Amino acid sequence: MCSVTEALDQHEGRSDESAAAGCPRDAFAELSCFRTEFYACLTQRPDALFELSDALLCADGAVRTLVELSLAPEHQRGHGALYGGLNRGHLDLSRLRRALAGLPLPRTAEGRLVLAVDVSNWLRPDANISPDRLFCHTYGRGRGSAQMIPGWPYSFVAALEPGRTSWTAMLDVARLCPWDDAIAVTAAQVRDVFQRLYVAGQWQIGDPPVLVVVDAGYDVTRLAFLLADLPVELLGRMRSDRVLYFPPPPQPAGKRGRKPMRGAEFAFEGAATQPVPSVTTVTDTTHYGKAVATAWDRLHPLLVRRSAWADHPEGQLPVIEGTVIRLQVDHLRGDRSPRPVWLWWSATAATAGDVDRLWQAFLRRFDLEHTFRMFKQTLGWTAPKLREPAAADRWTWLVIAAHTQLRLARPLAEDLRKPWERPARQGRLTPARVRRGFRRLHGKTPQPAGAPKLTTAGPGRPTGMKNKHRAREHPVGKQDKPNLAAATRSSKAA
Repeated sequence: MCSVTEALDQHEGRSDESAAAGCPRDAFAELSCFRTEFYACLTQRPDALFELSDALLCADGAVRTLVELSLAPEHQRGHGALYGGLNRGHLDLSRLRRALAGLPLPRTAEGRLVLAVDVSNWLRPDANISPDRLFCHTYGRGRGSAQMIPGWPYSFVAALEPGRTSWTAMLDVARLCPWDDAIAVTAAQVRDVFQRLYVAGQWQIGDPPVLVVVDAGYDVTRLAFLLADLPVELLGRMRSDRVLYFPPPPQPAGKRGRKPMRGAEFAFEGAATQPVPSVTTVTDTTHYGKAVATAWDRLHPLLVRRSAWADHPEGQLPVIEGTVIRLQVDHLRGDRSPRPVWLWWSATAATAGDVDRLWQAFLRRFDLEHTFRMFKQTLGWTAPKLREPAAADRWTWLVIAAHTQLRLARPLAEDLRKPWERPARQGRLTPARVRRGFRRLHGKTPQPAGAPKLTTAGPGRPTGMKNKHRAREHPVGKQDKPNLAAATRSSKAA
């Protein structure tokens, strides 16, 4: 990545540095440096893709259709170049991922990095000719009205900020394919993100372990097993019908026979099976009343040889111990009798400070939902009707790059509020308001894209001639991984 001095030198004259007057100079340099590095990551059709990203940042209002971005002043090319860049462009994802890992990241008061992992779905129910679609779990408006809709699921990894905010720092995204094991892909994704953070100097030996927060859709105990060799801690929500077990009691002296595999059971819905907690904390909250958190130490699930553990090497299945935390609040918005939230932490011997830190970190996981809403409702992530998954991946990375530029421009943007909107507090601009004022910053940042060349449109299909090549339809759902080598040999033989 370029240095701060190089980023500032790329402005048109040193007088443009006055654009950051009254703002931290480092913030303006980081934004300029990232734009230059992002353009270097575009290896094919770079000008079209870069201008598309700028149009996404400077467009008026929410993005409803992809082609309307070609009408933005920042997009100097036609709509054909827009689609050509998405369908035939190329990004150096390794370099872009390293650039994201090298940016300043939010941390807790103790200097700990908190990462959140979640899946957001790009629904494509009518795209029968689009490959690699899966049935995506989608919530309805009413309770119990969830349904499965075909689409492309994407797994995101982001760094969370402390406190109530709608900002997150996106670090990685991966599309889940029909032949993927979602937990194995997530573990590999977190491992790669941690390695990039370590190389970038974001985590050093002696720092607190990185906390990774997941929701109930993940098998948090299996994730902890797959990432046991990394200095990370896993925190995840469990369903309220789970049953865990304490460690077996010590074998009495002189007793023969097989040692018990597990101790007493601990049922989340069975109060009679729950002994006195090892830690209990009470916190007064602003919106939820009194929050009571209780913790039990050294609880593990009962593993059996099926599903994900069917291919485990011969021998005894592992015992994955952790701490169970039960969080109960007085009330929620619209719900005066909320059910408790059950969390599982991959470490043991939790203190009262650990318990409060963990359940508060879990609440910060929902900040990722604000980012997904920003992606879909404002930046138009799922608006394009793209056929190929590769084009959808390129568009997803453009959206992430645009959101990253908004995060870097956060201390530089003006509060261009509507007459009926309240003024934002200092440093509390939302991503949508930063985007509203990004056009004023855009002209003073580096513009590496070249000027468009004059061209004439191709002849296209002759009038009256129909397209005789029928597109192939692809099935939806889980499939075996395609044998690419066999397909290549068969195509060469033909």
